[in-house]
Amino acid sequence: MTNPLLSASTLPYKLPPFARIKPSDYAGAIDAGLTEHLVEIQAIVDNPAPADFENTALAMEKSGQLLQRAADSFFTLASADATDEIRDLETELSPRISAHQDEIYLNRALFDRFAAIDTSGHDGESVRLVEEYVKEFRQSGIQLEKPGQERLKEINAELSKLGTEFGQRVKEAMKSSALLLDTAAELAGLPADDVASAAEAARAVGHDGKFLLTLIQPSNQPALAALENRNVRRRLLEASTGRGSDGGSLDVLELARSTARLRAEKAALLGFANYAELVVDRQTARDFDAVQSMLTRLAPAAVRNADAEAAALTEAAGHPLEAWDWAFYSAKVRREKYAVDEQALRPYFELERVLRDGVFFAATSLFGITFHERKDLAGYHPDVRAWEVRDQDGSGLGLFLGDYYTRESKRGGAWMNSLVDQSGLLGTRPVVINNLNISKPPAGEPTLLTLDELRTTFHEFGHALHGLLSNVTYPRFAGTAVPRDFVEYPSQVNEMWILWPEVLANYARHHATGEPLPQQVVDRLNDSRLWGEGFGTTEYLGAALLDLAWHVLDETEIPDDVLAFEAKSLAAAGVAHALIPPRYRTGYFQHIFAGAGYAAGYYSYIWSEVLDAETVDWFTENGGLTRDNGERFRQELLSRGNSRDPLESFRALRGREARLEPLLKRRGLD
Repeated sequence: MTNPLLSASTLPYKLPPFARIKPSDYAGAIDAGLTEHLVEIQAIVDNPAPADFENTALAMEKSGQLLQRAADSFFTLASADATDEIRDLETELSPRISAHQDEIYLNRALFDRFAAIDTSGHDGESVRLVEEYVKEFRQSGIQLEKPGQERLKEINAELSKLGTEFGQRVKEAMKSSALLLDTAAELAGLPADDVASAAEAARAVGHDGKFLLTLIQPSNQPALAALENRNVRRRLLEASTGRGSDGGSLDVLELARSTARLRAEKAALLGFANYAELVVDRQTARDFDAVQSMLTRLAPAAVRNADAEAAALTEAAGHPLEAWDWAFYSAKVRREKYAVDEQALRPYFELERVLRDGVFFAATSLFGITFHERKDLAGYHPDVRAWEVRDQDGSGLGLFLGDYYTRESKRGGAWMNSLVDQSGLLGTRPVVINNLNISKPPAGEPTLLTLDELRTTFHEFGHALHGLLSNVTYPRFAGTAVPRDFVEYPSQVNEMWILWPEVLANYARHHATGEPLPQQVVDRLNDSRLWGEGFGTTEYLGAALLDLAWHVLDETEIPDDVLAFEAKSLAAAGVAHALIPPRYRTGYFQHIFAGAGYAAGYYSYIWSEVLDAETVDWFTENGGLTRDNGERFRQELLSRGNSRDPLESFRALRGREARLEPLLKRRGLD
């Protein structure tokens, strides 16, 4: 049977034919793609004509399509539905793909052709394409002598192996650390549908009659806000924060140490003081000092707010507070002081209605795009749903895939990724996926979202819009292919529509009665907006500053005792709080150790939020949810990807540079 990945898909929008793909097909297609890509690169190098834009930069953009197609399909599966066979393949293929990148970007003859391109007379996006390639060659080590390049290749290969192993162990640890309970009485306080989900989760892993509290990726678990049994809360939080650091087979601390050491060596090879300096050199932040300055400015005010919240919680509890008490008594204070009961809100946030009448409705109102479910199109798992997205004139824009439920084969957290990037050059339209980890209810029961899950649904769809509304020529610049500290900005903006009156009234209806969420509840939600910001900001800054602490080290400073290093780093940064563990600890900080995605870049969430807060003000000042506003946001920002400096796109939208004040006001830090 022919490998279906070896040729372009004939399905709508080139959706991969997952139903026909066998695991062995991925390895075969990636093998063929690696070989074909090198042949294409060599043809560029061997071209006897002088280097110009068409025969070098354009040829480079057109190369590697088989490899891209196969790798995008494979790594989608590796993160969202990985069998043992897929995990083994990931371990084998990741370092090979890393070595392949080195072979290209350490090719001196190829670099020389790029350096020789005369871009005069070309449009801005084409000029930027050449500039970005040259920058990548230089950041990849093209300037190093042969011994330095060989060592860099070894480092990159080892980092790829370490990142894959870290991610796989974290996924397994999240499963193995789930809390198994014997009786429903221990779950007192949890809503009935959560109890049913816990029973179903236990049954699925062979513990029929018991209850399994599965974990989400961050430190604090949703059930902590509702569980009345203090001992169960303690066990749940300790299971969460102890992941990956218990000395067992899934411990990742040595992997983290090795990763930090190799990254420090890599930065030194490339002429940077540390890995954080190397990373920030490719971001929108001016330099590392600017990042450090912002975070340290926010920390004292965040901790002050957290201390004030802790005092109120202690009073509500009537006993000294522990970390596992925080969420429970925070929910209690929110109920008593603001008359907001988050658990009582869930019947109004049913997933299907949130998607159709909330997420999609807001996008249609802003951009004129419409969503049409395609039940004839199959994803990589039965839970994956596909919608065709049509533009305002009815023409096909792309495909949106939603994979919302947790399962053992999926890694934790929530994310967006692309299966097909938009490109005018290649004539491709986008196929993008949102992955969440919502507990799947028993058959026939509704999926009711927490406020946090509601926020995540809108947030991840903001990333999807960035991909779907891309309108660039070169695939290198499509959609979310922007600097890491800019990529979260459009997704954060999309969260503003959650409580926007017109949107909220359209989706927030009781799943059983159809009654709208009462206006007095909405008012109380808005009144309580700042409650919990001390905790939330301190928790986030703990993770962001821990990330930077790992990546400002040189090779000689890698700690022997990781947990002591964590404590010392948080204290030095001013965010060590006995009641607030950082959002991620080293043992499960997948963002920064499972690959290089957010390494030395976890700060990007709050860096992007500066732009987000400004943009929310802009929407509000200009009438909010209107087609005019949506069109401007689309044309000046979402459609541009990285085809021009992203901060130029922001300035074109806002009319000026961003200011910090809207963020400080939003988080109660002003």
